[in-house]
Amino acid sequence: MLTYALPILILVVLFLMNAIRVLNEYERGVIFRLGRFLKVKGPGIIILIPVLDKMVRTSLRIVTLDVPHQEVITQDNVTIKVNAFLYYRIMSPQHAVLEIEDYHFATSQLSQTTIRTVCGASELDEILGQREKLNTKIQSILDEQTDAWGVKVTTVELKHIDLPQEMQRAMAAQAEAERERRAKVISAEGEFQAAKRLTQAAQIISEYPQALQLRYLQTMREMTSEGRNATVIPIPIDLFKGLSSVMSGHAQGPAKIDPEDLPEPEIPPDPLDEGQKS
Repeated sequence: MLTYALPILILVVLFLMNAIRVLNEYERGVIFRLGRFLKVKGPGIIILIPVLDKMVRTSLRIVTLDVPHQEVITQDNVTIKVNAFLYYRIMSPQHAVLEIEDYHFATSQLSQTTIRTVCGASELDEILGQREKLNTKIQSILDEQTDAWGVKVTTVELKHIDLPQEMQRAMAAQAEAERERRAKVISAEGEFQAAKRLTQAAQIISEYPQALQLRYLQTMREMTSEGRNATVIPIPIDLFKGLSSVMSGHAQGPAKIDPEDLPEPEIPPDPLDEGQKS
């Protein structure tokens, strides 16, 4: 009796070893029976019929795919190298196994081609300043293509854009020239405001001679308060009134300008600041 029980026990153990499979929470098993698709099972304990059944494991976790550098010629004929990464996950294990041989390799090749196509149809300024728009466009194209494979592309990000040295120097020179132009415009605006205030002060002093006398005394005080050995001979300002009246009779002065009527200068927008905001 024992001679028959031992072989039967060995067969049962071998059957259980080949029949029982354990799948983790993030795994699914695509079951084939005699070469035909049966169902998707998991997670937990899965019982297979040895010889008849075959199982293909698939993971439902998000996969990170690093897209290698792609050399791209933009629409404005600038050669750049673009590096990116994307996240994807399997939504349908059945389609990921039945519809395509290697979904990971296919997604990698499709992402490289799509990045070259989208960046090649865009200008350099758009690639540098509107990455979010390009990321969304690339993701929508990839998601549409991989939907038949049961793969969902969740995120696409352009990670690094390598520019030629000549282009980097040209962009640096452009930025420097733009900053210098901005500085000159701001300096000119400051001179305009200073001239406007001086014009207002001159009109106030011309209407109130006492203000000129106070300014005269203040100037004398500043000259003597620094401890210098200087001799100051004050001359009454009234002596110059006659001379000023004679001069005004021979020459007609320019028309008075109201400083409040002067237009404010317009500062052009800085394209560098607009590029950083975008």
